[in-house]
Amino acid sequence: MPYAPPKSDTLILTEQLIARESVSPTDGGCQALMIARLEAIGFDVENLRFGPVDNFWAKRGRGGPVFCFAGHTDVVPPGPLDQWGNDPFLPLIKDGLLYGRGAADMKSGLAAMVTACEEFVGRYPTHRGTIAFLITSDEEGPSVDGTRRVVEVLRERNETIDWCLVGEPSSESALGDTIKIGRRGSLSGRLTVHGTQGHIAYPQLADNPVHALAPALTELVARTWDHGNEHFQPTTFQVSNISAGTGAPNVIPGELKARFNLRFSTEQTVDGLKTVVETLLQRHRVKYTLDWFISGYPFLTVPGELSEAATRAVREHLQITPKLSTGGGTSDGRFIAPMGAQVIELGVINETIHKVNECVRVADIDRLQRVYVRTLELLLTP
Repeated sequence: MPYAPPKSDTLILTEQLIARESVSPTDGGCQALMIARLEAIGFDVENLRFGPVDNFWAKRGRGGPVFCFAGHTDVVPPGPLDQWGNDPFLPLIKDGLLYGRGAADMKSGLAAMVTACEEFVGRYPTHRGTIAFLITSDEEGPSVDGTRRVVEVLRERNETIDWCLVGEPSSESALGDTIKIGRRGSLSGRLTVHGTQGHIAYPQLADNPVHALAPALTELVARTWDHGNEHFQPTTFQVSNISAGTGAPNVIPGELKARFNLRFSTEQTVDGLKTVVETLLQRHRVKYTLDWFISGYPFLTVPGELSEAATRAVREHLQITPKLSTGGGTSDGRFIAPMGAQVIELGVINETIHKVNECVRVADIDRLQRVYVRTLELLLTP
């Protein structure tokens, strides 16, 4: 048999976390596993459960600066099981890849955080400042009772975070090639267009909401909202769902429902975006009802101590220089940044996240752990 090197602590912990089924908002015992290891190295841990969501806030050390690892134990549903090459909650290593739901998003990142702290505390038991963990099981879901609620508790107690590293899978084609220093905001609309149902042969007796919306929708889709800026991509408008009609081929629908989303940069405000959309609908004489939902505001961490330390750690251990990006979707960093914290995201390659056969390169798990250790060294040792 070919020689198989022994598994590292980080790889073993990743496998243990994957094996705990934790479809959002269920934690599945992942946090208990992490907490046991953190308590063993001197962390004080506070469990914070809100509704169906498990969270914990853990700290080791005293005073500032406060360096926080943040992440989530929940995962998205696995999808069609017959399309997986293995049980998504039974970790499988094949051809240098570790397969399983959450392998990349983000149980390998969680494992690397824990074992990085174990190694760092072993070397520097009297490190300066405080190391913290903010972990939730509500990142892939509504994101109401998770990090958002924990941050509210911390604010009420006047607790602060100086630096926050979120272990989301930020890398694109090679580990460490991208560090997220911010994210665009996300504004969604639930639109109902009101018409009058009628026979399709007598359109003069009806009011077709599809026809009413079409010109306005064409203009919204074609609109250049802005050109972005040095750190952000341009604002985008996308329709995610649209439905109308009874299913009958000879009936003009009386109502149309649509969902849309604006991913916006710091060039925009929520009120400004709402005004543009509603003014355009009114100009096209669309009869509508519109409910708005804001799931996150744009945030940006101007390059500083945290991103510089992480960049240096990546250069030293991975021999590449990461680009600093604000691309992609939202993350829980959007709740932590308003505390005044510098926030970055640094994790494994994101190519397979939320897909069937999600996987992570086995070698990258230990390499990420070493980057985390070095980042801690650069920030929390004299």
